[in-house]
Amino acid sequence: MLIATDVRKTFFAGTPNEVRSLRGVTLAIEPSSFVNIIGTNGSGKSTLLNAIAGVFLVDQGKIELGGVDITHQSEHQRAQRIGRVFQNPFSGTAPTMSVAENIAVASRRGKSRGLGWSLNRSLRTEIAERLSSLKMGLEDRLDSPIGNLSGGQRQAITLLMATWNKPDLLLLDEHTAALDPRSADQVIRVTDEIIAKDKLTALMVTHSMQQAVNLGDRIVMMHQGNIVSDLQGAEKARAKPDDLLSRFDAIRRREQLTPAVAELLKRSYI
Repeated sequence: MLIATDVRKTFFAGTPNEVRSLRGVTLAIEPSSFVNIIGTNGSGKSTLLNAIAGVFLVDQGKIELGGVDITHQSEHQRAQRIGRVFQNPFSGTAPTMSVAENIAVASRRGKSRGLGWSLNRSLRTEIAERLSSLKMGLEDRLDSPIGNLSGGQRQAITLLMATWNKPDLLLLDEHTAALDPRSADQVIRVTDEIIAKDKLTALMVTHSMQQAVNLGDRIVMMHQGNIVSDLQGAEKARAKPDDLLSRFDAIRRREQLTPAVAELLKRSYI
């Protein structure tokens, strides 16, 4: 279970460029839950993922994973229990190494690494089998440099690497945003299948309202560093892309109200 309590982060504090990215975020995610995070640009979506991953330490609050306080752990320490896939298909892999070598390194996360030892026949067979399950023909390209693959193929392999050892938490940071529609659909299919098969706890940031309503069991909406909506259960099941867009429009309309107008409207309903 992931529990974030009153998490706050301000960048460039005390300067004209001060940005309050997280303003007291509290979020609890049950094991095996697949949660989508949506929000306006600058709402704090990716900042929240970075805070959980340990890219920086938060200014205030507490982050727990599986009952362990990881608030002050380094990114390296957390990486032993957290898998992550970034927006850029070229992040997280070594382009000149082969597909098999990249996956072999990922399989040794948190263990002593010896590439020559780890790439034995048994592991090559397992790699081929898992790649075959992606239904992208990648099992025939074990020895191809991963840098020669398309963005969609590479992102699918990165996802496989991030989930090889069944992490306690999987973070997906707009991992299909840089792909063409066909490749994005393939990677989303693979994502959904892996999370379901391994019963992973996943947190996915997306700008796609269609992905948000089609995938997972919960939608968390962020705005200006806060969680402003949390759809679960029947409410999530009924959600449509237009419903989410309407919520965004309502937020924008509220922001356009001056304090005086807002107070006048408030009084009119008293």
